[in-house]
Amino acid sequence: DDDDDDDDDDDEDDDDSSLMQADDKKAKKPAENNLEDLKRELEIDDHKISMEELLRRYETDLEKGLTDAKVREVFARDGPNALTPPKTTPEWLKFCRQMFGGFAMLLWLGAILCFVAHGISVATYEEAANDNLWLGIALTVVVFITGCFSYFQEAKSSRIMESFKNMVPPLALAIRNGEKRNLKAEELVVGDLVEVKFGDRVPADIRIVQAHGFKVDNSSLTGESEPQSRLPECTHENAIETKNLAFFSTFAVEGTCRGLVVRTGDRTVMGRIANLASSLETGETPIAREIAHFIHIITGVAVFLGVSFFVIAFVLGYPWLEAVIFLIGIIVANVPEGLLATVTVCLTLTAKRMAKKNCLVKNLEAVETLGSTSTICSDKTGTLTQNRMTVAHMWFDNRIVEADTSENQQNNLETSYFLFKMNLLVVIGNVIKFREQNRKICELPFNSTNKFQVSIHETQDGDDRYLLVMKGAPERILERSSTIYIDGTDIELNEYWKAAFNRSYLELGGLGERVLGFCDLRLPITDYPRGYDFNSDDINFPVTNLRFLGLVSMIDPPRAAVPEAVAKCRSAGIKVIMVTGDHPITAKAIAKAVGIISEGQETVEDIAQRLNIPVEQVDPSHAKACVVHGNDLKSMSPSEIDAILRDHPEIVFARTSPQQKLIIVEGCQRQGAIVAVTGDGVNDSPALKKADIGVAMGIAGSDVSKQAADMILLDDNFASIVTGVEEGRLIFDNLKKSIAYTLTSNIPEITPFLMYLITDIPLPLGTITILCIDLGTDMVPAISLAYEKAETDIMKRRPRDPKHDRLVNERLISMAYGQIGMIQASAGFFVYLVIMAENGFWPSRLIGLRKSWESKTLNDLEDSYGQEWTYQQRKALEYTCHTAFFVSIVIVQWADLIICKTRRNSLYHQGMTNWMLNFGLVFETVLAAALCYTPYLDKGLNMYPLKFLWWLPAMPFSLAIFIYDEVRKYLIRRNPGGWVEQETYY
Repeated sequence: DDDDDDDDDDDEDDDDSSLMQADDKKAKKPAENNLEDLKRELEIDDHKISMEELLRRYETDLEKGLTDAKVREVFARDGPNALTPPKTTPEWLKFCRQMFGGFAMLLWLGAILCFVAHGISVATYEEAANDNLWLGIALTVVVFITGCFSYFQEAKSSRIMESFKNMVPPLALAIRNGEKRNLKAEELVVGDLVEVKFGDRVPADIRIVQAHGFKVDNSSLTGESEPQSRLPECTHENAIETKNLAFFSTFAVEGTCRGLVVRTGDRTVMGRIANLASSLETGETPIAREIAHFIHIITGVAVFLGVSFFVIAFVLGYPWLEAVIFLIGIIVANVPEGLLATVTVCLTLTAKRMAKKNCLVKNLEAVETLGSTSTICSDKTGTLTQNRMTVAHMWFDNRIVEADTSENQQNNLETSYFLFKMNLLVVIGNVIKFREQNRKICELPFNSTNKFQVSIHETQDGDDRYLLVMKGAPERILERSSTIYIDGTDIELNEYWKAAFNRSYLELGGLGERVLGFCDLRLPITDYPRGYDFNSDDINFPVTNLRFLGLVSMIDPPRAAVPEAVAKCRSAGIKVIMVTGDHPITAKAIAKAVGIISEGQETVEDIAQRLNIPVEQVDPSHAKACVVHGNDLKSMSPSEIDAILRDHPEIVFARTSPQQKLIIVEGCQRQGAIVAVTGDGVNDSPALKKADIGVAMGIAGSDVSKQAADMILLDDNFASIVTGVEEGRLIFDNLKKSIAYTLTSNIPEITPFLMYLITDIPLPLGTITILCIDLGTDMVPAISLAYEKAETDIMKRRPRDPKHDRLVNERLISMAYGQIGMIQASAGFFVYLVIMAENGFWPSRLIGLRKSWESKTLNDLEDSYGQEWTYQQRKALEYTCHTAFFVSIVIVQWADLIICKTRRNSLYHQGMTNWMLNFGLVFETVLAAALCYTPYLDKGLNMYPLKFLWWLPAMPFSLAIFIYDEVRKYLIRRNPGGWVEQETYY
């Protein structure tokens, strides 16, 4: 039949296609991107007004649908039924941002200055050195490679709208001019009459006109996985809750319906969420802010020192070219050229480690963000809970039995026994086989009017009578029962048993569980013989005077690992807020079960109940816990929301909408919190995008939520987030250690230039040699610190304060530059002076010697003993000193690497179990030796072979660094919060 319809409607399809093409340009209207408007709750009354009023509003007909003329008019006004794509950033611009942003710009500046200096040298001198040329090339290569790496790693939410596009149904069956037509879904307009069957996506927001067992899967919209029945009657004031609206892009999973299109494109519920998600601006990640702060510090120091010594050089009478070269040398020595690559690699390694723990990181910077999280706004269903309705309690034989709701159900014999007695569980094996043996003859489906479901079965238990079973709202089941089944006998359902029922019903309902009543009846064989024609439309069987069996309460139980994870969050100073669309009683019960509302903490309602006073008389400040209903949230001002978030450490938000979830996130951020949000539905995408880190569910999550998020939980388990927090804190600690290690060598790299400039001595360390340290020997050890295990206090301290606990602070600079760096510089100069003295140049002879030393025409320069040195001999000695200074830095960096393993613990406690770090120690030593002793490197890198004895003078300094730092850490542990900790703990 569908094929025939397609053939019959070819002409109409052509007309509609031409209509669309003709009107496409003027119809394409900009999306409603007013952010504040999108944040407001959807206010429509299409579900509340009568059908006659609805037909008048959209000038349509329930039988014939719209006319072609009306379609053209509405299409010209509203445009196509499609989501307007957001403005996208061109790929070339993204590439340029990575290539020229922040830290990279500093390196580009250094490279350009190197090329300028080399150009001037070539133009000025006949035999200009190529140091600056090689340095410029090296810097360019470093920036280009790290820029490309960062560009390819970038996983922002720019693809969100692609996921929304995938949700748009391609075709729709509409009735126009009284004829059925297969159209492109984007050609639909408001007022169109459409038909939807199971397996279709709903093509627009529609008001249900007729429904035959029609159910939709709203999980993509609400996150709740249970199929929702759709009916022509309005059942709720809230448009999202009512059953007579079906929403654009949701799946029809059962039955058929006819509906009237009331909203299209960007004006649909899904369209508003799409626009809200794509309109939100995500701020800088905390780690990006920290790196920017670090860049400002280093740039400031580098430029200040460079310009200062440029001016000093002029004052001291140096030629301007040499002054420029000094400036470049100082800047290059200050900039840790390898740090950009080190940070990127460290984050990548942590992301891989987190993936093994079921946290898939899309955006590398999100790795650290999770570690600095101070508030987690968690969804309930599937994240804190198992996402499966499970029997929790039963009332049977006038007693309440608790069922096993754990994920691993082993010891549930008692529950099985009672279920067996209630005829709810037949222990014969395969459920499908049991159903086949007890064939269903007739069914009266559940509806919102009756609130019960009835089925009639043939049974295979030797009784020829039909068995009628009913389940539904307990009060409805009770009023249809006349007897109750107690201890194997039927007893009259009198006032005593009704009171017992009410007590049990209230008790189970108060636990936040979904309660169902059950009853049955054996139909008399004389009135209902085998083969009787049961009619579910015109009911011809009894639905009263049944036998009441009992109550079963169900709940989506908490995951086993969640209470411990919430407790870990609390000890780590992280506030966990539940934000759910579920009922407040259910939400509160789960919050108490998992520890979000801890034992002994009361809400205002609990206090009112305990004191037996009205809720209004309770002072809210006395309640540490709080359950806020979405309806109350609607009328709250930002300051009232702030007061709730500030004054209550334990909060549950129930019956919340997507817009409210976004408002809650913004409220937390106004308090200065770093917010992580979990979600799985399309409705969660705005909050996921706005949060500092959005965490989507990998199993139950929609594609849109996964695109909007920065991280995906592969097992949908809240406990995995806590693992991620620990990893995030660890990478922040380890990045600090890596930066401390990298910056320390800056001082022995800078001071040779300063002494060269101020005291006029021959240059102790060359520019190329500095590059060998920053991009050679220091790289692997710096990266190896990313593998360092956590110190003992990592999940016992509060989240870091983004304003005060910086990645690079004054204490880290003081340790790296003012303390350890100075010892390292002393080691370098000691080796330099030893080699010079061994070759006849005492320290007193070196001062003021620079001009004579560098004169190519002077080939008889005398040393302290009167020996004469040619220019070539002097340069060979100078390059030997460069090599020795380089080796001394490597040796003192051994100790620096070992002390950077911990910030508080002793090496004795931490151990040397980081095998990557152990490899780093070996690597930098082997690389240093290779650079020293490889033939022909004296030409390329100005590296000369050293005597073995010249490796030794730096070793006492290395030992001194280790002893100094162990004593410092001992004093920190002995006097927590004391002067040493305040001044040196970074």
